[in-house]
Amino acid sequence: MRVAISDDDLARLLLIRAFEQALLELFTKGLLNGTTHTCLGQEYVPVSLRTSLGEGDFIFSNHRGHGHYLARYDDPEGLLAEIMGRVGAVCGGVGGSQHIYRGGRFLSTGVQGESIPVAAGVALHFKRRGLPSIAAAYIGDGTWGEGSVYEGLNMACLWGLPLVVLVENNGIAQSTASSLQLSGTIRARAEAFGARHLSITTDELEEIRLQVDPAIAATRGGAGPLVIEFFTNRIGPHSKGDDTRAPEILEALRRRDWLFDYRATHGEQAARLEREASARVAAIVADVRERGPSSWEGP
Repeated sequence: MRVAISDDDLARLLLIRAFEQALLELFTKGLLNGTTHTCLGQEYVPVSLRTSLGEGDFIFSNHRGHGHYLARYDDPEGLLAEIMGRVGAVCGGVGGSQHIYRGGRFLSTGVQGESIPVAAGVALHFKRRGLPSIAAAYIGDGTWGEGSVYEGLNMACLWGLPLVVLVENNGIAQSTASSLQLSGTIRARAEAFGARHLSITTDELEEIRLQVDPAIAATRGGAGPLVIEFFTNRIGPHSKGDDTRAPEILEALRRRDWLFDYRATHGEQAARLEREASARVAAIVADVRERGPSSWEGP
């Protein structure tokens, strides 16, 4: 049985779900260019961290970052305009789906592993200035194949930096199962550098917060780098429609999806908020489609 969840939290989860589904529909209709990577099934990870990461913290996102952005900023209009290259785009339409920068405290990149050394640099700045801020960087399990992850983590641990690495371990790197490309464990790799490691195996938001809040607070207070590994599920494709997993595997993942459970145990609340999220996103899509092209004049 699911524990109670606030309307605010569930509404944010459902907003991200509706937004990602709308992107896939727009691609199917030929209304989006380039590519996009949705976080279907993983929405609860950034939403659970909303209470742990403050305005002064710098969040580094990755290629699968729409949920990270929408968990922090209630701005689906600006994000969709960015992805579609329309007026009102967060970055003037030059960042697209993967490269978003906002307010000096949020940056996403499509380059695997790039964020870790950059986040370490920002964390070093926070430490030198005596600021109570942390640098939090999202990566996937597949990104542990990038050398920059180890170089950045090594420096961060050596210098005791306020860095939190948020690992969304969905068990698959693009189309390759993690068991076929990742030897050992992420815990062992983190601990080899002296970083603290925390495993999260639940998708209950309040339960996650009870575990991560004190660990992040310790990093904020000078305890050094922390790696939080979320064991999660990606129920959508890697990018658009390129999902090569067997139908029975996808069906099993959907039955473990957080939304499947909430519909079963909190039916009225889930149905009401799903309607509201779907209507809001549909209105945003209709509005943004009618806007003119964005323009960017540079810094």
